[in-house]
Amino acid sequence: MGTPALEVVGLRKAYARDGRTLEVLDLARLSVADGEFVTVVGPSGCGKSTLLHILGGFIPANTGEIRVHGREVVGPGPDRGMVFQEFSLFPWRTVGGNVGWGLEVRGAPASERATVVDHYLELTGLSEFRNHLPSELSGGMKQRVALARVLAFDPEVLLMDEPFGSLDAQTRETMQEELTRIWERTRKTIFFVTHDIDEAVYLGDRVVVLSARPARLREEVPVELPRPRGIVVRKHAVTRAVLRQRLVKHQRRLKDDLASTIACPERSRGDVDDDRGQALRAGIEAEI
Repeated sequence: MGTPALEVVGLRKAYARDGRTLEVLDLARLSVADGEFVTVVGPSGCGKSTLLHILGGFIPANTGEIRVHGREVVGPGPDRGMVFQEFSLFPWRTVGGNVGWGLEVRGAPASERATVVDHYLELTGLSEFRNHLPSELSGGMKQRVALARVLAFDPEVLLMDEPFGSLDAQTRETMQEELTRIWERTRKTIFFVTHDIDEAVYLGDRVVVLSARPARLREEVPVELPRPRGIVVRKHAVTRAVLRQRLVKHQRRLKDDLASTIACPERSRGDVDDDRGQALRAGIEAEI
């Protein structure tokens, strides 16, 4: 097996507040293969977004290593591109100007920028809107621009932080299909955080389940749905229902973790995690 596109080893993060230490992340090991689409779910506030910002190099970890194709991450870099829930577009730049911004900062020649921008506008279905301003676009189109802007500087790993969370249900479904189509054409390595189990199952090759804070790797659930994925896979009710049932069961146990910790303060979170982890493993093996 080759070097993982993204690898996390011994990653820990904590914040000091009011004289207390708040542990946020405690990941022993996590890896994503080259070209793999991994989705991440976990209870609200468990540290999913913090993990993504650490992977992006925007927040330092207390301990541990992050590697992209074997190279240690020490800060933000062009090998990783991040798409946020907020569109984060420059309101004074056109669609084409936003998409080409990263190349412009990098110092790419105008002719190269034009070629790359044309390619990703076509890929995301935005060619006819290249001269429009963000204020003239719908939410879904703004997120397409944000995605095209990241893809344009050709990162090795794409980090996505609930990018469709603020969209209405119909637009979100359309964007999921668009992202799947783009991934099938580019085969970018994607690490996608979401709170939506259906979205995690539909998009991912593998779903990573994180525990309540501090976030630990609880389970990795392979998604054995056929690709390419479109309307046929959305109607693949039996397989999706089985996967969803497993993930919902995980989330219920994660909620129990939190409740147990609050109800039994004399027990450490680690003790609760160990107990629940054994039960979770037994449940998964029974289902298999």
